[in-house]
Amino acid sequence: MNKVILIGNLTKDPELRTTSNGTSVCSFSIAVNRRFQSQSGERVTDFFNIVAWRSLGELCSKYLAKGRKVCVVGELQNRSYDAKDGSKRYATEIIADDIEFLTPRGEEGSRNSYEERNVASSSSFALSDEGFAEVDDDDLPF
Repeated sequence: MNKVILIGNLTKDPELRTTSNGTSVCSFSIAVNRRFQSQSGERVTDFFNIVAWRSLGELCSKYLAKGRKVCVVGELQNRSYDAKDGSKRYATEIIADDIEFLTPRGEEGSRNSYEERNVASSSSFALSDEGFAEVDDDDLPF
């Protein structure tokens, strides 16, 4: 089983690209604090590269920004490639299946107004051009 769950803050704004066949792919990195501190008393932080494909990537590009807190669920992927100088390079990434936006509305780093407690999923997620629709509790069937 290959499953990763991370909660952290974006270290920079997401980058959206399109492959040669027209598929959207969004890349960003998150900083995740460990539970413990180092011997010097400093908090230990790990940095992870995240890749989100298709509509999930488009949503991340549209609604996420540096400093925003997210929960990423996905799988770990190791790959290698040949660099321009001829050396072999290795990359470890998290391929996102689901991303939940965790930064509360109105906090620093917020660049769009929407209900951020919604979950974006690569399997199925509907979003209108205007963003997330606000729903009154009285309109819910339960």
